[in-house]
Amino acid sequence: MTHLTTPNEDYLERIYELLNEKGYARVVDIAERLDVKPASVTMMVKKLEISGYILRERYRGFTLTPKGRSVGLRIQKRHKILSEFLHLLHLPDRVIEHDIEGLEHYLSDQTLAQLETLVKKLKKQPSR
Repeated sequence: MTHLTTPNEDYLERIYELLNEKGYARVVDIAERLDVKPASVTMMVKKLEISGYILRERYRGFTLTPKGRSVGLRIQKRHKILSEFLHLLHLPDRVIEHDIEGLEHYLSDQTLAQLETLVKKLKKQPSR
């Protein structure tokens, strides 16, 4: 797996979130977060493990390798920037979450950096 697909990134992001929230990431937790069947999770984590993104820890579930943690952190940062930007547009939360899931994987790093700069500037401006 040389290029990560959108589903690969989604799995790594959810595992990253679970590890930060709970300290562990099990198949059932990942399946619940992604709204998929545990069998689908099992297949995907095997691929991610073979590719060096995650490690299986007996009785604890999965943990991220440094490579996997880097991807999880990058996707989570993208998610945060997009969330802050879309909240500035006063969109409903459900619309924001839907749009983020579509955008976070496809925006270039350059565009995302400019969005981050814009969000910071807009947040500093006094409310009218």
